[in-house]
Amino acid sequence: MKKDLCLSEKELLRKELNKNFVLFDGAFGTYYGRLYETEELPELANTMYPERVRGIHEEYGKAGAQLIRTNTFATNTVSMKASWETVAENIRQGYRLAKEAAETCQDSPIGKIFIAADIGPIPYEAGSGREAVSEEYVEICKVFLEEGAEVFVFETLADLEDIREAVSLIGDKAFVIVQFCVNQFGYSNNGLSARKLIGQAEKMPGVDAVGFNCGVGPGHMQQMIKSIAFSGEKFISALPNAGYPQIVKDRMIFDNQNVRYFAEKAADFAKEGVGLIGGCCGTTPEYICAMKERLSSMEPLQRKAGKISAETDGPSKDNSFFAGKNGKKLIAVELAPPLGSDDETLMDAAHLLEKSGVDVLTFPDSPSGRTRADSILMAEKVQRETGICVMPHICCRDKNAIAMRSQLLGAHINGIRNFLVITGDPIPTMARGSVKSVFNFDAVGLMRIMNDMNSEQFVKEPVCYGGAINQGRRNLEIEIARVKKKMEAGATFFLTQPVSTGESAERVRRIKEETGARILCGIMPFVSLKNAAFMKNEMTGIDVSEEVLARYREDMTREEGERAGILLAKEMMALTEAFADGYYFSFPFNRVGMLQKILEKEM
Repeated sequence: MKKDLCLSEKELLRKELNKNFVLFDGAFGTYYGRLYETEELPELANTMYPERVRGIHEEYGKAGAQLIRTNTFATNTVSMKASWETVAENIRQGYRLAKEAAETCQDSPIGKIFIAADIGPIPYEAGSGREAVSEEYVEICKVFLEEGAEVFVFETLADLEDIREAVSLIGDKAFVIVQFCVNQFGYSNNGLSARKLIGQAEKMPGVDAVGFNCGVGPGHMQQMIKSIAFSGEKFISALPNAGYPQIVKDRMIFDNQNVRYFAEKAADFAKEGVGLIGGCCGTTPEYICAMKERLSSMEPLQRKAGKISAETDGPSKDNSFFAGKNGKKLIAVELAPPLGSDDETLMDAAHLLEKSGVDVLTFPDSPSGRTRADSILMAEKVQRETGICVMPHICCRDKNAIAMRSQLLGAHINGIRNFLVITGDPIPTMARGSVKSVFNFDAVGLMRIMNDMNSEQFVKEPVCYGGAINQGRRNLEIEIARVKKKMEAGATFFLTQPVSTGESAERVRRIKEETGARILCGIMPFVSLKNAAFMKNEMTGIDVSEEVLARYREDMTREEGERAGILLAKEMMALTEAFADGYYFSFPFNRVGMLQKILEKEM
């Protein structure tokens, strides 16, 4: 015993888990709402009603909980709509209240009670990026560490990206538990599978235990745990909801008639090797008491052993339009789906390109936030009627993770294997009152989902996807880092914004050298002064210099304008020939007949 007094909380918890189960508490938030029938955030009670918070912690401790989570799940600047100073004080008060409650319960038969710094997901605000959220996680952890926290629970996560820096900060100072929230089909809100999430978490330095909380009832959570081959190197946690609630006046109501059933499921978790067992939404001290009674009658079990299926390192079969090209410069041509239902012009262009040696046709996904025919459906029709390889663009603006996965499944069924993944242009200001962006994730997040689907649904016929490069970004280092992130997420090729100057070509060359990415340089042959001026002044990301504008006159004929565009395209191809893997043509007004003249060696 004296020897144990010299051990840290982390060491004590590991020691306990190596020989027995450790029982979490139940849900603080739903129990608080049931006791006090309030709409306010339970976390506000840390400073407004500390006796309530301390009392609930004590109830869970006396019911048998060996690990109590602080009342800080939603303690962040976004959820609380508060300043950082207010949030930091709420964290400190929340930790102290849990510590006081644990000390009160130490004389109970339970003995040692661990206190876990509880950290839930931080919502994204409009205009805030992943960096701001990641930074707040770090600051939250710093406050907890200052208060002496030696156990951390990151719960209800949809992926790992936001907490990586925070977990790195904690390092070996504390025992870290990471818990994901997935639906009954085994996918998080960001579209990642339970298996993929666990696989990533098990490889993450600093994480001591992995598992699930919230989202589903005990039956579905048991099925998920049984379906995953854990590595055996991390402890496993399971904190399901009491069941599935009814929504009454915008509040989740649980009937709490399944206490004994829940306790039996806790025993099933233990048989699967789960060492950290507890409850989430709807679970009360009564649930914890029943679980304690049921688990105490069981013999301790070893953690579930096994091996995580290896994450895909890329498609096992090359379905991309690069397959079999043997170093040849690839040619991609963009065809913009129509604004209405008449696709005659587009189909005429597609049939014309059928005999031109084009490697792939690409289809934008409602660029500039203006509704066009669906890019995937349009691509499917073109592929079916012409036999040309197609690559629809897919952006993150309009659909959530569920719709994205559904769309990708449908595309795969229809034989589409190539995609350009982009974050997407914002919705025009005039439409924002009635139309809302979704942006569940950016292009990198969608790529991670597609990588996940390649190792889950598309194992036999993986999809190939690439990303966009904006070489005109003011800080090129940021764009280079972005390209590397996309490559880490499985992107195998990139299409650039149109190259129309030597400076733009040089920037693409530098990106190529620093990343090794396979790049198709964007080529846009402007066909008139009006066309070039519009692109320069109204389209972001397209660099049109005064020298380029000087090539065009207002009184040019159609033939003269196209000839100027063809010369510009040839010059840009010559500038990039040494490093480009191919070219991505976007013809104004679908004037694809210019392509043959551009590709001719002599005019």
